[in-house]
Amino acid sequence: MSGDLENDRDCKRSLEIRVGEIPMKYMLLDYVHESGWPQLTREEQAHWLGVYRAYMEAMTKAGVLKSSGGLQGTPTATTVRIRNDKTQVLDGPYADAKEQLGGFHIIEVPDLDAAISWAARSPTALHGVVEVRPMHEGTFLTEDISKYLKPE
Repeated sequence: MSGDLENDRDCKRSLEIRVGEIPMKYMLLDYVHESGWPQLTREEQAHWLGVYRAYMEAMTKAGVLKSSGGLQGTPTATTVRIRNDKTQVLDGPYADAKEQLGGFHIIEVPDLDAAISWAARSPTALHGVVEVRPMHEGTFLTEDISKYLKPE
């Protein structure tokens, strides 16, 4: 019986420590100048890949990196839309922009300031743009969708 009481106290202490420290997920979206990569020398490319790997290892070591992925170049993109009840499939990206979405990282940190701090450490921020976006918890399959509707 006293063992159960000790376990209850430990659980409460653990919960008290975590109150106010609930992490939030953010997506860091890496926008790059895709056309610049082929212009770099092989040595420059190796350097930047090493810097990028070190950045991802730092996020992993800090325990904030939850997922990460890179995208193939925009020439591989296919855009799908429905117009007049007909499916249109187009080669290439949806938007013609200076920077292209090259990849993403999902991190879990205490707040926006921490997410911005990680974004500022990204090598992408030196030559492109890192967009920081908070994520919804769950999906439309797991959440009550009424919170996304206009109030009645």
